[in-house]
Amino acid sequence: MLGFSWPEIGVILMVALVVIGPKDLPVAIRTATAALRKMRGLASEFQGHVQELMREADLADIGNDLRNLRNFDLGSTIERHVDPDGTIRSSFDPAEGETYGVPSAADTVIEGAADDEFPPDMPAFIPPDAVRARPVPAFIPPGTRLW
Repeated sequence: MLGFSWPEIGVILMVALVVIGPKDLPVAIRTATAALRKMRGLASEFQGHVQELMREADLADIGNDLRNLRNFDLGSTIERHVDPDGTIRSSFDPAEGETYGVPSAADTVIEGAADDEFPPDMPAFIPPDAVRARPVPAFIPPGTRLW
């Protein structure tokens, strides 16, 4: 049929029964099947004309080229030529537990600072979102609408 499974067809028929009504449903089904038959006939006629034109102009090889272009995968072709042995791809796939360039609190060292210079509860790494947040002032003048 149109690629529908039987449960989907059943749902469509139930909706059609409710929307169209039992009285007009046979007429609607006949009209829909006639329209589908007409569309299939037009599609096969058009396809036959295109194939006939290709035969007349001896363009079968162009048809094969168009089919090959439709199935062409640019990404895999580029990857096959640029990285044939897969070393570039494997360099971007980190192993489990590995992090590249992401500092942890234990790895962060503040240059030129003594251990007693900073309080013990100071974080070694401040997330960027916390730095971007606008601080709220202690006093907001009346009529200010920013906060």
